[in-house]
Amino acid sequence: MSTLSEREQLADTARSIRREIIEMAHRSGGPHVGSALSCADILAVLYGGSLRLEPWENRDIFILSKAHASMALYASLAVSGIMAQALLQTYCQDNGALPAHLDRLTGPGIECSAGSLGHGFNIGLGMAYGFKQQRSDRRVFVLIGDGESQEGSIWEGALFAPRMGLDNFTAIMDYNNLQGYGRATEICSFEPVADKWRAFGWHVCEVGGHDHYAILAALAENSSGRPKLILARTVKGKGVSFMENELIWHYYIVTDQHREAALKELQ
Repeated sequence: MSTLSEREQLADTARSIRREIIEMAHRSGGPHVGSALSCADILAVLYGGSLRLEPWENRDIFILSKAHASMALYASLAVSGIMAQALLQTYCQDNGALPAHLDRLTGPGIECSAGSLGHGFNIGLGMAYGFKQQRSDRRVFVLIGDGESQEGSIWEGALFAPRMGLDNFTAIMDYNNLQGYGRATEICSFEPVADKWRAFGWHVCEVGGHDHYAILAALAENSSGRPKLILARTVKGKGVSFMENELIWHYYIVTDQHREAALKELQ
């Protein structure tokens, strides 16, 4: 991708995803808007062409392991035409179809039920291993949170993947350094995180998590037969200035006034 129109298309996709996140958060009166906005650019790139989705029965798999950011995935699936736009209206509503945490049976493109942190990552590894056993060329991509990487199950999986030669597996860490109760690096420091994954046998790329072309390049980079970790440095609440890098937006709700101001910025 090199032309201005293609750059604009990715930027427009990311803005559309963010607008849908704001609308869902406002309608539902629910939390986690900052967590969803944080990974919108990553999902815009994935669903903007990096994932192989046709034929559907041979599609690449994407799992959102930090499933409290489900609004980001729902919005991405709707913007890309995989999920009906009308389904977004049901997010966190009485008798609605879309729950706050992901349920595999609620809509197309939801590949894994998730919510308990650390689980989606290892489910994805199991899928990647299964594809290897089947000699399939399908790939698995899993988005994890930096706070989520404090889970022991993440590191068990990190040991497993290189041993099994899972070069069909890419983990993307949404590294915004804010989790429910503070800075991830202060609550349970995991630095130097890139060096740790390399020591476990992973091919590691470090990128700006809002730089669409940097994400594209990392996704395309040859991992030399190893599983890949893309360490994407992001900003919680990205795209809405008063939400950016503010812990309160892990849980705070979007009021009428917040919605109006946020959508104005996302024109």
